[in-house]
Amino acid sequence: MAEVTRISARRLAEYVHRSGSIDARIGSSTAMIEGTRNHQAVQKKYKEQDQKEVSLEGKIELDGQTYQLEGRCDGLLLLEEKPVIDEIKSTSRLLHTISEPSAVHLAQGMVYAWMVTEKEGLDEIGIQVTYVQNVTKEEKRFLQHYSAFFLKEQVEQMVRVYAPFAELINDLQEKRNESIQELSFPYSHFREGQRKFAGAVYQTISEKGKLFAQAPTGIGKTISTLFPAIKTIGEGKANQLIYSTAKTITRAAAEEALADMHEKGLKLSAVSLTAKDKICFKEKTICQKEYCEFADGHFDRINEAVLDMLGNEYMINRSVVERYALKHRVCPFEFSMDLSYLTDAMIGDYNYVFDPRVARKRLMGEQKRSTVLLVDEAHNLVDRAREMYSAMIQKSTFLALSKMDGSPSVKKAAKKINKTCLDLKKLCGEQNFHILKESPREWTEDLLAFYEAAEERIQEGETEKDTIDLYFAAQRMLHVIESMDERFYFLIEKKGSNIWIKIVCMDPSLFVKESTKSYRGTVFFSATFAPAQYVKSMLGGDENDYGLAIPSPFKKEQIEVRTYAISTKYRDRERTLDSILGALHKGFEDAEGNFIAYFPSYQYMEMAVERFSSLFNHNEADLLVQSKMMDEQQREQFLAAFAGEKRVLAFAVMGGVFSEGVDLPGDQLKGVAVIGAGIPQINPERNQMKNFFQSQDLNGYHYAYVYPGINKVLQAGGRLIRTEEDEGILLLIDDRFQSPLYQELLPLEWRIST
Repeated sequence: MAEVTRISARRLAEYVHRSGSIDARIGSSTAMIEGTRNHQAVQKKYKEQDQKEVSLEGKIELDGQTYQLEGRCDGLLLLEEKPVIDEIKSTSRLLHTISEPSAVHLAQGMVYAWMVTEKEGLDEIGIQVTYVQNVTKEEKRFLQHYSAFFLKEQVEQMVRVYAPFAELINDLQEKRNESIQELSFPYSHFREGQRKFAGAVYQTISEKGKLFAQAPTGIGKTISTLFPAIKTIGEGKANQLIYSTAKTITRAAAEEALADMHEKGLKLSAVSLTAKDKICFKEKTICQKEYCEFADGHFDRINEAVLDMLGNEYMINRSVVERYALKHRVCPFEFSMDLSYLTDAMIGDYNYVFDPRVARKRLMGEQKRSTVLLVDEAHNLVDRAREMYSAMIQKSTFLALSKMDGSPSVKKAAKKINKTCLDLKKLCGEQNFHILKESPREWTEDLLAFYEAAEERIQEGETEKDTIDLYFAAQRMLHVIESMDERFYFLIEKKGSNIWIKIVCMDPSLFVKESTKSYRGTVFFSATFAPAQYVKSMLGGDENDYGLAIPSPFKKEQIEVRTYAISTKYRDRERTLDSILGALHKGFEDAEGNFIAYFPSYQYMEMAVERFSSLFNHNEADLLVQSKMMDEQQREQFLAAFAGEKRVLAFAVMGGVFSEGVDLPGDQLKGVAVIGAGIPQINPERNQMKNFFQSQDLNGYHYAYVYPGINKVLQAGGRLIRTEEDEGILLLIDDRFQSPLYQELLPLEWRIST
């Protein structure tokens, strides 16, 4: 019996019918995105006899091979007693500029329509492509009828074009699964607690669940999640995995773990995503064919590039993407995004999973249901998610635009917003801020008017960066306004002569929960879920989700903890600085090796560096100081100094790039000082968050200030002990660390012995 090759209707349509150039201007077909809420709004208008989200399938025999086409159409309607496929697409384009449906969208509808004609024995069927404008919510429809014979011809032709690609994918997956079945744990032994963690990950995926796991720093969390996830792929329980992370350095850890398994015989493809601005070949990131030769005709060459890459590479990092992108003259960012839907694993920033602006919207349906999501350093996602679902605009940008040469309609709309900002400023009174529960109607209407005027101008060929940037800022804020409820607030803030308008998300839990819905399994893991219930609730967890806390495998004797009851509060810093630096100096001397001191802010750190240099002479050691704008090369040089011959005393910031995901094992690091409890700066935004959680019968101060701070402390202190052989001195400098609240939040081995 011939093997059956399964093909997604959407992937088939995109592979065969995408063509032409990338054009990031708003009037391009590439600007169209999926919008779940828009789909639901259209579907609510269906009549009683109409069906929504209809799963369909159909088989085609070609050249002795059986192809099973699968998908889920948005709607199966009865219009004037005739069946019609409804394909709903969201778009940022103004609808009067769309004169015909996209070839890809129409082709996808044709595949669904053919499936229905085959199943129901129909001679004819209609295909309707429904476009919904993202902001205005206006709708526009294109309806055509086709014979079953014509549809079958079209689908067979598409399958013939797709067949070589399908054959390659099948061959790669067969080799992948064979290699996984033979794969053993890539290291000599499991560390203590590691086997239990890996087992919990495997069970979670097998049972299609969600796991919140706290595992201590140094246990080997990356391999403990990747290895069991890969094993489930080999067993057919999943088909793809996503390793989502906040920092480049933790992305590198995942790449290294996969490389170690490849050395053991694994044949699993993985692509690492790099931000568009970083990987772009051009001086400016302008995705238009007139400016970029890689955007020009990109879709005419992309299929060949993908076939070449998948046929020859397994570990697809930035340099590999760039090499093949140059070879095939395609955009490296869009190339890597395409690959992320096709490779067995994707490694990338949280944005590609959770941020509604850049999340990979083509991951849906059966592909999403067979994908495993691994979220590294998940405590970071709480604040990152708040940012993703918030929006901010400055008055000064609209004032500047209103004075520039350009479209009269855009200038008029920008001038109106500038005036509205001045009106809103009056609400602040003598304060520098004012908070509202919802967006004022005048603000929303003015912003929508600017959005429409700017889009009209951009579609006419406007390339002025200021106009385009403000267009996207307005679009984002309008989307956030649409989501506003009690979890948000509207903030008017005076900063000198400027005015900032912000819509702030305080509780992102429902959005995170929605983002993780439908995955085969989701694992949130970190060394610092403090307390676990706080992080779990902020990331959309519920009582049915699994929880796991792995105790530290390291001996208490490996770490000497010194706790100092010295105030680091802002009002006391000048007075207590010398005492803090005295404790730091003694710790550095006693550690007899490299040392890092973490401070809660750059200003505090810089004040300490200056004072330390005047108090103590350390010619035998290099003083390293983290700066705000370090590029990747400077960061690498900073960390490389710890492997040098000269002792290092480094000053860094809690919550920064050197306080998380950094491995300095053995003699590379012998001491760490954590100065302060990591409490975020008190400001109107945090206080509003405190009030919100207080209204939810929770401890608002803890949720807004204490818990975010303690996670920074735990991460910074966790840099010290990374392996079974490490040992060193940990200084906890703040009088709050001795309070019952903080003692309860600290790891057992850090607490004061009683």
